Amino acid sequence: MSIARTFNNWRQYRRTIEELSRLSSRELQDMGINRSDIDAVARGRGRG
Repeated sequence: MSIARTFNNWRQYRRTIEELSRLSSRELQDMGINRSDIDAVARGRGRG
């Protein structure tokens, strides 16, 4: 994997973490995500 691709994947991961972290627990729950699942979702390993 190229350095550019790795860096872009990392940036997308961080952006997803930041966006999901800004949501309230209620908003996350409405999407079927627990706050503890944010990392797995950002890595593309979310439930379901």
